[in-house]
Amino acid sequence: MSDKFVTIAVFEYVSDMQVLKTKLESEEIQVFLKDENTLNSDPMISHAIGGAKLQVFKEDEKRALEIYDSIRSYAIGDDGLPITCPNCKAQKSESYYERKSIFHKLFPFFEKRKYLCLNCKMITKP
Repeated sequence: MSDKFVTIAVFEYVSDMQVLKTKLESEEIQVFLKDENTLNSDPMISHAIGGAKLQVFKEDEKRALEIYDSIRSYAIGDDGLPITCPNCKAQKSESYYERKSIFHKLFPFFEKRKYLCLNCKMITKP
């Protein structure tokens, strides 16, 4: 078995990651949780360290992503409807933060929310 890991998902809170972890383990995919203990001890630093990362072995990546896509929830707008990409019209977007400036790296909660379309990779504003 390879010792190369790939990150298939990043979560703001460890509790959100547990559903995917349990599902992948039930499908006999070994899961590694990076920064889990750090966020369990201090959840307020999630943005500063980039969230909790769920990793799998490289050879399990495709199957793990298929499972994740089947259970993941996508971004919902203020109207309660899924965010629709203006480019490809897909309703598969997730919240996205660039954290380009040092200010936003130190204080990420000041950055305006954007959405990343998982289909065409276009970044849009609400």
